[in-house]
Amino acid sequence: MKAIACLLALGCNIDLAQAETAEHYHYGMQLDIARIVSQTLPQGCDVGEARLVYLDSQGERHTLIYQRIGENCNG
Repeated sequence: MKAIACLLALGCNIDLAQAETAEHYHYGMQLDIARIVSQTLPQGCDVGEARLVYLDSQGERHTLIYQRIGENCNG
């Protein structure tokens, strides 16, 4: 049981380390997205920061930060 907890803790640390090396999207940026791992969207109707975690065609994990309108905007 301790081994599982240790592995889970290490997995969380890896995710946090990768999140620290996130890239900010700029217009015209070439993206190689093979599979989306997770996506976090801003709330409400204001423009906010969204975060996309994805795997490229080589299997490397990337985190991309970009601006978009919130997902709960009904107007």
